[in-house]
Amino acid sequence: EVQLVESGGGLVQAGGSLRLSCAASGFTSDDYAIGWIRQAPGKEREGVSCISSSDNTTYYADSVKGRFTISSDTAKNTVYLQMNSLKPEDTDLYYCAASDRGSSACTVVAGILYYGMDYWGKGTLVTVSS
Repeated sequence: EVQLVESGGGLVQAGGSLRLSCAASGFTSDDYAIGWIRQAPGKEREGVSCISSSDNTTYYADSVKGRFTISSDTAKNTVYLQMNSLKPEDTDLYYCAASDRGSSACTVVAGILYYGMDYWGKGTLVTVSS
């Protein structure tokens, strides 16, 4: 069974940085995708970023492009989300999610990241103060 454990959330001032980590385990193939999806209370979930394990293709929503960077460390089975130039509107619960469908699990259309994930972590809270 795939398990995802997030860490790294916290409180930061606007303009600051945070790095989220997602420790993944249980994949039965080498072709999967891991992404970050965020959600604020009362709002719909928003795809933030995604990375494919097979070729390290990355995907970003326009709302974070140029500020956030997703990366993976295969030796540690961990995916990171480096978040720079944080804004108060980045305040959300950030979920790590994964799919067995590899790169087909994520796509960006008109600046919106669409995703199809099968496994979810419990989330880590990011709060950006103004």
